[in-house]
Amino acid sequence: MKFLSIAALALAAATPAYATLIDFEAVTSFSSINEFYNGGADSAGALGPALGISFTDDALAIANDSLGPYFSNAPSPLSVMSAVGSNATMNVALGFGQAISFWYSSSEIFDNGVEVWSGLNGTGTLLASLNLAKNAQDGCNGTPYCHFDQLSSSFSGVGHSVTFGNSPGAAFDNVAISAVPEPTSALLVALGVAGLFLARRRA
Repeated sequence: MKFLSIAALALAAATPAYATLIDFEAVTSFSSINEFYNGGADSAGALGPALGISFTDDALAIANDSLGPYFSNAPSPLSVMSAVGSNATMNVALGFGQAISFWYSSSEIFDNGVEVWSGLNGTGTLLASLNLAKNAQDGCNGTPYCHFDQLSSSFSGVGHSVTFGNSPGAAFDNVAISAVPEPTSALLVALGVAGLFLARRRA
């Protein structure tokens, strides 16, 4: 019974959790996000939180303004991120594991539109690839990008970058990544599996 309790706790601890959410709300509109989420600044000089996440130059924050509403119905309503070129990458120096999730709106179909890589800047091993559907005006027409869908993917290994450059012009919001499990968490998982095995043998 004791082993079973340990196993249950360990398996609960192993459940993927989205630890970091990037919502782009405070980034300067029409500026490169750059080091805003790495304790630095976007290309306009606005400072952001130190989350250990950097973006390359082609990852642009966009907010609605007097020139026109560009998007609506985004999960975080003030700003979104758009890839304005092939060099639109999110780098996580310490890495992230198990899962990624985001919301998107796209006026085109993009196969392999978003990819997760084991190395920085889209290098190393491809860990996950997500396709984008043409959904920008599904059931709506008030703005060019008025419909958002959520995509998520789990993967094995540790990711260090996410590339968005294969989907130019698409809008992204609420990018969520999960933290890399700490060694103690990995030990708990191992103990939990062993506990389940022993409990079944004794039953």
